[in-house]
Amino acid sequence: MDKRTELTDAMKTAMKARDELTTNTVRMIIAKLKEKDIESRGVAGGAEKISDTEILSMMQGMIKQRQESQTIYANANRPELAEKEAAEIKVIEAFLPAQMGDADIKKIIDDLVAELNVTDVRDMGKLMAALKSRYAGQLDMGKASAMVKQKMAG
Repeated sequence: MDKRTELTDAMKTAMKARDELTTNTVRMIIAKLKEKDIESRGVAGGAEKISDTEILSMMQGMIKQRQESQTIYANANRPELAEKEAAEIKVIEAFLPAQMGDADIKKIIDDLVAELNVTDVRDMGKLMAALKSRYAGQLDMGKASAMVKQKMAG
């Protein structure tokens, strides 16, 4: 089942169950997805709809935004808003594949460095592009970026 169908089905199920949090969060995901589809069409040679891989990356970005908001709300002594962000993160994460651990990310980076023949930090973009295209939604790209920088520096 593709991500679009999965999201639509989840929204219907949440609406029937009167699960307001899930319904609203899935609606936000779908709205963002439609926005990304429109952006994609505007690009020369852009696809009519973004791929499942791009959907996973988009959802990773949505989680990151909510984590940042959660921190801001917690620091501003607004625990009810921080809890809402945390709850939305859990809903979005339910649509993502299991996240890789640090050891798995390190192994993937080592394998890609060998495969792509990456020798210095100038090739980091090529390595990050490969990580994003192959493992979108499965790993934290910020964490992976830091690990790549550390490997390139060492």
